Amino acid sequence: MVNAFSCMLKKKVTEDVPATDPEIEAIGSELKSEADAVFSGSIAIRELDSGSDNATEIEINNLNNAFYDIERFGISFVASPRHADVLIVTGAVTLNMAGAVKETYDAMPSPKFVVAVGDDACDGGIYRGTYAVLGGADAVLPVDMKIPGNPPSPKQILAGLLALMRKARDR
Repeated sequence: MVNAFSCMLKKKVTEDVPATDPEIEAIGSELKSEADAVFSGSIAIRELDSGSDNATEIEINNLNNAFYDIERFGISFVASPRHADVLIVTGAVTLNMAGAVKETYDAMPSPKFVVAVGDDACDGGIYRGTYAVLGGADAVLPVDMKIPGNPPSPKQILAGLLALMRKARDR
Protein backbone atom coordinates (compact mmCIF):
# COMPACT_ATOMS: atom_id res chain seq x y z
CA MET A 1 0.00 0.00 0.00
CA VAL A 2 2.86 2.37 0.81
CA ASN A 3 4.39 1.67 -2.61
CA ALA A 4 1.15 2.68 -4.39
CA PHE A 5 0.99 6.00 -2.52
CA SER A 6 4.64 6.78 -3.14
CA CYS A 7 4.17 6.15 -6.85
CA MET A 8 1.23 8.58 -6.98
CA LEU A 9 3.03 11.31 -5.05
CA LYS A 10 6.46 11.30 -6.66
CA LYS A 11 7.40 13.46 -9.62
CA LYS A 12 6.17 12.26 -13.00
CA VAL A 13 8.73 10.88 -15.44
CA THR A 14 7.03 12.34 -18.51
CA GLU A 15 6.74 16.03 -19.19
CA ASP A 16 3.48 17.87 -19.67
CA VAL A 17 2.46 17.99 -23.32
CA PRO A 18 0.14 20.80 -24.44
CA ALA A 19 -3.32 19.49 -25.26
CA THR A 20 -3.79 21.69 -28.32
CA ASP A 21 -1.73 23.26 -31.07
CA PRO A 22 -2.45 27.01 -31.38
CA GLU A 23 -1.86 26.92 -35.14
CA ILE A 24 -4.41 24.11 -35.57
CA GLU A 25 -6.89 26.07 -33.45
CA ALA A 26 -6.40 29.20 -35.59
CA ILE A 27 -6.79 27.32 -38.89
CA GLY A 28 -9.77 25.42 -37.52
CA SER A 29 -11.65 28.47 -36.28
CA GLU A 30 -11.10 30.22 -39.62
CA LEU A 31 -12.22 27.08 -41.42
CA LYS A 32 -15.36 26.95 -39.28
CA SER A 33 -16.27 30.56 -40.11
CA GLU A 34 -15.62 29.97 -43.84
CA ALA A 35 -17.71 26.80 -43.73
CA ASP A 36 -20.53 28.78 -42.10
CA ALA A 37 -20.40 31.29 -44.94
CA VAL A 38 -20.08 28.81 -47.82
CA PHE A 39 -21.98 25.70 -46.67
CA SER A 40 -24.26 27.12 -43.97
CA GLY A 41 -22.48 25.50 -41.08
CA SER A 42 -20.80 22.24 -41.94
CA ILE A 43 -18.80 20.45 -44.60
CA ALA A 44 -19.39 16.82 -45.50
CA ILE A 45 -16.37 15.09 -47.01
CA ARG A 46 -16.23 11.80 -48.89
CA GLU A 47 -12.72 10.35 -49.06
CA LEU A 48 -11.92 8.18 -52.08
CA ASP A 49 -8.80 6.04 -52.43
CA SER A 50 -8.11 5.68 -56.14
CA GLY A 51 -4.96 3.59 -55.88
CA SER A 52 -2.75 4.87 -53.07
CA ASP A 53 -0.16 3.45 -50.69
CA ASN A 54 -2.31 4.46 -47.66
CA ALA A 55 0.15 7.05 -46.31
CA THR A 56 -2.25 9.91 -47.06
CA GLU A 57 -5.22 7.96 -45.65
CA ILE A 58 -3.41 7.61 -42.33
CA GLU A 59 -2.95 11.39 -42.14
CA ILE A 60 -6.60 11.97 -43.09
CA ASN A 61 -7.68 9.50 -40.40
CA ASN A 62 -5.54 11.44 -37.92
CA LEU A 63 -7.84 14.43 -38.49
CA ASN A 64 -10.54 12.44 -36.66
CA ASN A 65 -8.43 11.56 -33.62
CA ALA A 66 -8.70 13.30 -30.27
CA PHE A 67 -5.83 15.73 -30.95
CA TYR A 68 -7.13 17.24 -34.20
CA ASP A 69 -10.85 16.47 -33.69
CA ILE A 70 -11.89 17.97 -37.02
CA GLU A 71 -15.61 17.62 -36.26
CA ARG A 72 -15.46 20.49 -33.77
CA PHE A 73 -14.75 22.73 -36.76
CA GLY A 74 -17.89 21.56 -38.56
CA ILE A 75 -16.22 19.03 -40.84
CA SER A 76 -17.38 15.44 -41.02
CA PHE A 77 -16.58 12.46 -43.17
CA VAL A 78 -19.55 10.71 -44.77
CA ALA A 79 -19.92 7.22 -46.21
CA SER A 80 -21.96 8.16 -49.26
CA PRO A 81 -21.03 10.60 -52.03
CA ARG A 82 -24.72 11.56 -52.13
CA HIS A 83 -24.23 13.32 -48.78
CA ALA A 84 -20.90 14.97 -49.63
CA ASP A 85 -19.96 18.54 -50.44
CA VAL A 86 -16.28 17.77 -50.99
CA LEU A 87 -14.61 14.74 -52.56
CA ILE A 88 -11.08 14.08 -51.33
CA VAL A 89 -9.16 11.87 -53.74
CA THR A 90 -6.01 10.09 -52.56
CA GLY A 91 -3.64 8.09 -54.69
CA ALA A 92 -2.87 8.04 -58.36
CA VAL A 93 -5.90 7.18 -60.47
CA THR A 94 -5.38 3.67 -61.80
CA LEU A 95 -7.00 2.33 -64.95
CA ASN A 96 -9.14 -0.02 -62.86
CA MET A 97 -10.39 2.77 -60.57
CA ALA A 98 -11.09 5.46 -63.19
CA GLY A 99 -14.72 4.40 -63.66
CA ALA A 100 -15.40 4.23 -59.92
CA VAL A 101 -13.82 7.66 -59.40
CA LYS A 102 -16.05 9.18 -62.10
CA GLU A 103 -19.18 7.44 -60.75
CA THR A 104 -18.46 8.71 -57.24
CA TYR A 105 -18.10 12.26 -58.53
CA ASP A 106 -21.29 11.97 -60.59
CA ALA A 107 -23.22 10.78 -57.52
CA MET A 108 -22.40 13.96 -55.58
CA PRO A 109 -24.97 16.77 -55.45
CA SER A 110 -24.02 20.20 -56.79
CA PRO A 111 -22.15 22.33 -55.90
CA LYS A 112 -19.35 19.82 -55.54
CA PHE A 113 -15.66 20.31 -54.93
CA VAL A 114 -12.75 17.96 -55.55
CA VAL A 115 -9.52 18.04 -53.57
CA ALA A 116 -6.48 15.97 -54.58
CA VAL A 117 -4.51 15.12 -51.45
CA GLY A 118 -0.96 13.81 -51.66
CA ASP A 119 1.59 13.79 -54.45
CA ASP A 120 0.07 10.72 -56.07
CA ALA A 121 -3.38 12.32 -56.38
CA CYS A 122 -1.90 15.63 -57.52
CA ASP A 123 0.14 14.36 -60.46
CA GLY A 124 0.57 10.59 -60.23
CA GLY A 125 3.56 10.82 -57.89
CA ILE A 126 6.10 8.04 -58.19
CA TYR A 127 3.60 6.03 -60.25
CA ARG A 128 3.32 8.69 -62.97
CA GLY A 129 3.89 7.23 -66.42
CA THR A 130 3.51 3.60 -65.41
CA TYR A 131 1.33 1.27 -67.45
CA ALA A 132 -1.53 0.97 -64.92
CA VAL A 133 -1.87 4.65 -63.95
CA LEU A 134 -3.75 7.41 -65.75
CA GLY A 135 -2.18 10.10 -63.58
CA GLY A 136 -3.47 12.37 -60.85
CA ALA A 137 -7.11 13.01 -60.03
CA ASP A 138 -7.24 15.74 -62.66
CA ALA A 139 -6.90 13.06 -65.35
CA VAL A 140 -10.52 12.09 -64.63
CA LEU A 141 -12.11 14.90 -62.56
CA PRO A 142 -12.12 18.70 -62.42
CA VAL A 143 -9.87 19.28 -59.38
CA ASP A 144 -10.51 22.45 -57.38
CA MET A 145 -7.59 22.20 -54.97
CA LYS A 146 -4.35 20.23 -54.75
CA ILE A 147 -2.62 19.55 -51.44
CA PRO A 148 0.85 18.17 -52.23
CA GLY A 149 3.03 16.14 -49.91
CA ASN A 150 3.99 12.55 -49.45
CA PRO A 151 1.97 12.46 -47.28
CA PRO A 152 0.79 15.94 -46.32
CA SER A 153 0.45 16.49 -42.58
CA PRO A 154 -3.00 16.93 -41.02
CA LYS A 155 -2.15 20.62 -40.54
CA GLN A 156 -1.43 20.96 -44.29
CA ILE A 157 -4.69 19.20 -45.11
CA LEU A 158 -6.62 21.60 -42.86
CA ALA A 159 -4.85 24.59 -44.44
CA GLY A 160 -5.75 23.24 -47.90
CA LEU A 161 -9.40 22.86 -46.92
CA LEU A 162 -9.35 26.44 -45.64
CA ALA A 163 -7.94 27.62 -48.98
CA LEU A 164 -10.70 25.66 -50.74
CA MET A 165 -13.38 27.36 -48.63
CA ARG A 166 -11.94 30.79 -49.43
CA LYS A 167 -11.89 29.93 -53.12
CA ALA A 168 -15.49 28.64 -52.96
CA ARG A 169 -16.66 31.80 -51.18
CA ASP A 170 -15.11 34.02 -53.86
CA ARG A 171 -16.62 31.95 -56.65
